Amino acid sequence: MPEPQQSQAPLPIPARVHYELLLQLLERQTLPATESSPELWQQVQALVTTLRKALAQQKELEASCDAARLPYESRWSLNSRPGQERKS
Repeated sequence: MPEPQQSQAPLPIPARVHYELLLQLLERQTLPATESSPELWQQVQALVTTLRKALAQQKELEASCDAARLPYESRWSLNSRPGQERKS
């Protein structure tokens, strides 16, 4: 693995709240609305599982960055400017 550079630009990653909001919407509103359709309910449940895995993988990425002392930055949108929300 290459040595971390002191002036390396932070790695842009999505803010965790994006996952959490999607999960809450799917679990609280979408799943109950699909109770009458087992096929749709299974599709939504699979989506929830996929989002949970994606969130877990992002947490692993953040931990790897922390361990390697590589800076990363949580982004709220594509329009966020570098340096607005830094975590290192």
